[in-house]
Amino acid sequence: LEASGKADNTIVVLWSDHGWHLGEKLITGKNTLWDRSTRVPLIFAGPGIPAGGRSPQPAELLDLYPTLVELCGLPQRDGLEGHSLVPQLNHPNAPREWPAITSHNQGNHSVRTTEWRYIRYADGSEELYNLQNDPHEWTNLAAAPNMESTKAELRKWLPKIDRPMAPGSAHRVLSWDGSTAVWEGEPIDPAALQR
Repeated sequence: LEASGKADNTIVVLWSDHGWHLGEKLITGKNTLWDRSTRVPLIFAGPGIPAGGRSPQPAELLDLYPTLVELCGLPQRDGLEGHSLVPQLNHPNAPREWPAITSHNQGNHSVRTTEWRYIRYADGSEELYNLQNDPHEWTNLAAAPNMESTKAELRKWLPKIDRPMAPGSAHRVLSWDGSTAVWEGEPIDPAALQR
């Protein structure tokens, strides 16, 4: 980029779409709402972006577009779900009014703040983790009576409309029933894996 002469007019953003479990909580893969699956790198570099900052604030990939719009000096659009991260890029400890929301399949949502992760599943079950005391999310506090007000506050951020999955993705889940692996609703032939 330096050799091209365009470094002074280019913003570089590096991110990933999901994390990965390597056996934590007996899970391998990416299909959970816990931090191991939802926390990803998000790095901005370019003109006007202070180097070396690291913000503890949660962010969403929905924030990429409004952030780039602001960094490029383009007109802001109304109705976006994401929020510009420019305040956090300029001052990493700047507060953020919004938590990060993650959804996995219809009806399963997570709300993450700097202190809490709240998960509500389609069947109504809940999980609540204090990320300051339990960063690996081992102790579910959702059933504790003294956590009702915390859960109520976090529930306010859950999606108001539970949209169905995008066409074609409804069955894009790899599952295992104890003897057969199933992808997109079809059993996987073990012999096909040997070819």
